[in-house]
Amino acid sequence: MTTVYFQLVGVLSFLVATLVIGARIRRSPTEAAAHRLSRVSHGFYWGALVVPEVVGLFVPGLSRFDGLLGLTPLPEYVVRAAVGWVLLLVGASYVSASSLALKTKGSGYAAFKLTQRVVSASVYERVRNPMSLGWYLTLVGASLVAGSTYALLGTCLVYIPVHAFNLVYFEEVELRARYGASYEAYLRRVPFLLPRLRLGPTTD
Repeated sequence: MTTVYFQLVGVLSFLVATLVIGARIRRSPTEAAAHRLSRVSHGFYWGALVVPEVVGLFVPGLSRFDGLLGLTPLPEYVVRAAVGWVLLLVGASYVSASSLALKTKGSGYAAFKLTQRVVSASVYERVRNPMSLGWYLTLVGASLVAGSTYALLGTCLVYIPVHAFNLVYFEEVELRARYGASYEAYLRRVPFLLPRLRLGPTTD
């Protein structure tokens, strides 16, 4: 149960941090503030969301949460595990492709190094947040493979909504402050989280 509390506190901390830094970037939408607050957001992301999730893989283990909480595990269907593996692979491909694009096109790297320009090539042509989409798919896929009701519900009902709120309430405002008109144009052209099938003209 300690890990469950750890994860809950982490999610709540990340949500509160998002509300605070989102309000601050709105009061002072400058490039300097955007750089500073983005680092704060990334710190809370790794410390409050990623670390508790990783801990849960080992303590108590992804497949053991249901037993500890009295939940019924997901049904033992081959299709469930197969779908989980597909989502894991698709999610991993999105994460790796977006990481490469951020490095080669934006001179940045994931949540470690801020990009120097708007990236609109590769997977970023189809969706504005391919790394987040890939991570969401990976988490759902892992939950299905493990057969964990707790992990699946926690991912879909808590983790994804809270993180997506950060993207909308803070990150998009922060990117507007750093990139101005170029990001505004990208924002209007490319969908938030559901990839578009047909490509239009790009700036890269």
